[in-house]
Amino acid sequence: MVKVNVVCVGKLKEAYWRDAVAEYAKRLARFCRFEVTELAERRTLEEEADGILHACRGYVFALTPEGKQCTSEQFAAKLGALRDAGREVTFVIGSSCGMAPRVKAAADELFSFSQLTFPHQMMRVILAEQIYRAFMIDAGAEYHK
Repeated sequence: MVKVNVVCVGKLKEAYWRDAVAEYAKRLARFCRFEVTELAERRTLEEEADGILHACRGYVFALTPEGKQCTSEQFAAKLGALRDAGREVTFVIGSSCGMAPRVKAAADELFSFSQLTFPHQMMRVILAEQIYRAFMIDAGAEYHK
């Protein structure tokens, strides 16, 4: 079973964000080993970069506004191909101040869900939902309409 990691800076402070991620983690258990690694915010992006890079495994998607966008079906195909190749996958969500350039440079792919800016905590929920949606599309389930 493929492992999907989310490496993020900061904690989910409100219970409703934690509950939402936990719900998608529960749903994802049938498709992958889903793990979230929360790193402490630091004074600078460069200090945060050390922890981020240390936690990254496998194919790394850095979530950043300048990243490539795709459809849900394209995202599902990409995750499916990585799974079929036996690749572990890591998604990186930087702090509310952004992400150090060296983290972006080390990533296999710069990825964006939108040109809009989302709150840091909401982005973690959106990511978990989109990973779940991708696995459901790949499984041919009716979740994605």
